[in-house]
Amino acid sequence: MNPAGKTSRRLPDWLTAQRSVRVSAAILGAITLAAILGPVLSPHDYLTTDFDELTRPPSLGDGHVFGTDDLGRDLFVRTMLGIRVTLMVAVVASLVSLVIGVSYGAVAGYVGGRTDAIMMRLVDALYAMPFIFFVILLMALFDRSLFLIFVAIGAVKWLDMARIVRGQTLSIKNREFVQAARLTGVPTTRVILRHIAPNLLGVVVVYVTLTIPQAILVESFLSFLGLGIQEPQTSLGTLVDAGVPHAESAVWLLLIPATLLAVILLCFNFLGDGLKDALDARRRR
Repeated sequence: MNPAGKTSRRLPDWLTAQRSVRVSAAILGAITLAAILGPVLSPHDYLTTDFDELTRPPSLGDGHVFGTDDLGRDLFVRTMLGIRVTLMVAVVASLVSLVIGVSYGAVAGYVGGRTDAIMMRLVDALYAMPFIFFVILLMALFDRSLFLIFVAIGAVKWLDMARIVRGQTLSIKNREFVQAARLTGVPTTRVILRHIAPNLLGVVVVYVTLTIPQAILVESFLSFLGLGIQEPQTSLGTLVDAGVPHAESAVWLLLIPATLLAVILLCFNFLGDGLKDALDARRRR
């Protein structure tokens, strides 16, 4: 069998062999598509208030499929925009932690020696800090903006990535192709970028999918405390916070965003676990 045929059989195994990966990816894709197209196709917007439509229950007849909130705004459009913001914050914050964690861990693992010891002791010291209180303080002192949330959450979540990447780098740097590159005088930066980083891709992708739900939880927690996304913008955490006072009189204000938040978190966790199992199975071959 030619190499092309072998590759064509391995790729589906890596991407789609796990049922949890397929189902989770399909649900996340459907939710993301609804979040993108829903506000565009809806006749309502997220700002217009209608005091004749306060806390209306979900109904297909008037176009408010998720009902309205306590200001008469369409909950469907606001929920779809909340999903957009929540996913954007989670993905961008995870990318921030990815860049910092991969760079830090790869350098520590490849250089080794005293440099590695100092860098990892710094990571241990940072682990001991109550980072959630640091983030709350940061959000309280400065103007609350999306950029600050990206930086704050990314700065919290890079430590795990750094440790994982360092461990993988320690096992890769003694392989023949890395040793050959070093003996031929390839600079350290180029060895890391051309030989170390590409071999970390599988592990990094898996742990990024596991980092995203953690970032979503941090953003939702900050928004629930009133320190995250501010009106008129919204996120799922903000919507859950707004729905809590109406849990008895208008339960859909809490139930709908809370359910979607739980589904998104479960899908990302199943996706990460499925990819991790697929990666482990691929390594055993």
